[in-house]
Amino acid sequence: MDFSLFVHMERLTPEQSHRQLNEELIALCKMADEAGMRAIWTGEHHGMEFTIAPNPLTTLVNLSHHTRNVKLGTGTIIAPFWHPIKLAGEAAAADLMTDGRIELGIARGAYSYEYQRLMPGMDAWEAGQRMRESTPLLPKLWAGDCAHEGAFYSFPATTAAPKPLQDGGPPIWIAARDPNSHEFGVHNGFNIQVTPLWQGMDEIETLMARFNAACESHDGPRPKIMLLHHTYVGADADDVDRAAREFSRFYCYFGAWFQNKRPVEQGLLAPLSDEEIAGNAMMAPENMARDLTIGTAEDVIAKIRKYEDLGYDEYSFWIDSGMSFERKRASLARFIDDVMPAFT
Repeated sequence: MDFSLFVHMERLTPEQSHRQLNEELIALCKMADEAGMRAIWTGEHHGMEFTIAPNPLTTLVNLSHHTRNVKLGTGTIIAPFWHPIKLAGEAAAADLMTDGRIELGIARGAYSYEYQRLMPGMDAWEAGQRMRESTPLLPKLWAGDCAHEGAFYSFPATTAAPKPLQDGGPPIWIAARDPNSHEFGVHNGFNIQVTPLWQGMDEIETLMARFNAACESHDGPRPKIMLLHHTYVGADADDVDRAAREFSRFYCYFGAWFQNKRPVEQGLLAPLSDEEIAGNAMMAPENMARDLTIGTAEDVIAKIRKYEDLGYDEYSFWIDSGMSFERKRASLARFIDDVMPAFT
């Protein structure tokens, strides 16, 4: 099993410096590179201090100057926010600038908060249709002289400039959840990223079953599948309990952003009260401890063994959590020192 790091800048209060957050992101990514992780993933989000990532390709090109070997992936580009010609060209340029280290994760997006601001009136269904139309065009644009007449995009023969450094262009990964999205990705020869969020082992098994079904219905090579999951390796039981409470808070804010009903000022969501957090039974700390990949090193190894047995090719350590940089760094260090060697 390969390992990777999924990371963003995240700002909880106005007192935090963006410069400092960027330095901390680079430090975590350097740890991942030096530890031999396969990849670093970072996503795309707009107008949200909760997840700061307006252009993942810019972030990844910068990270290429601070790392040596690790692959640099978008986890994920929000397809409807990009014209396919623009995305093909910018991804190819980033691949050239990083000496062929770019991988391209692509999704339809999830937050209506972002849809309202960048493409008013678009819903999740239309976003998904735009993704399904644009993504298969990317390898054709990299190959050159691609013309297209579609429901959302039409253009005469066009070639991405520059050409990507990697033969055939950067590997493409599709963020998939429902059976149709798994089929779309697999049948087009793309790899698959899955994110069970807080929903636990049942969801992890369901997502693998959907991937397997898509592979069985496809007469072609089996692509790779990556599991992205919130992870914390604790020093002891008390440390793990604290992490469960922190993840509970994180997911309460995640849900509030997703619902898009709470006021936002200066990119920060109106604070949730302690009572609101405590009253969210779905996101209770005991559920986080049960359903996320958190625990002592031994606990985390046992959980990842189950994912490996299911057939996942890559496990991505999702480090965003609202925790301090020091706690993130300590958890990642324990993962590198105490968990990864068990899978060598």
